[in-house]
Amino acid sequence: MARRSSFGFLGRFGRSEDLRRLDLALRGADLHPSLVPEGVKLALVNLLKDHFGDDPPESAYAPAAALFAYCALGAGAFAQANGDEALDDAIRRLDEAMERPQSLDAGIVLLAFHARLIQPGIVEHHGISVDTD
Repeated sequence: MARRSSFGFLGRFGRSEDLRRLDLALRGADLHPSLVPEGVKLALVNLLKDHFGDDPPESAYAPAAALFAYCALGAGAFAQANGDEALDDAIRRLDEAMERPQSLDAGIVLLAFHARLIQPGIVEHHGISVDTD
């Protein structure tokens, strides 16, 4: 049976483990979780579930959060917080995602784009455009 993600409710029901893992991973990439709307985080967790199955491995959250943080923070802030090696990795992943539109990374970039959380400099640098046809 598939486990459902949960935001929690009035302090009585706790946040689901997958959303807690994502929040920790976002913090680890220097993107405060409160800056990402809950619906966007839920969509990101669902992308991970689509790719890895109903229970993504704990190791899947940090790379997803890092790419999302690169999109949301921009290259300069991301590099300052995460280092040049992480920046180079994020740039490479986004460039590869542009070539593989069905990949998990492409889904993460598309989510950031549609949520309007992607920095204009990232859109311009990578030539990101979305067909609405």
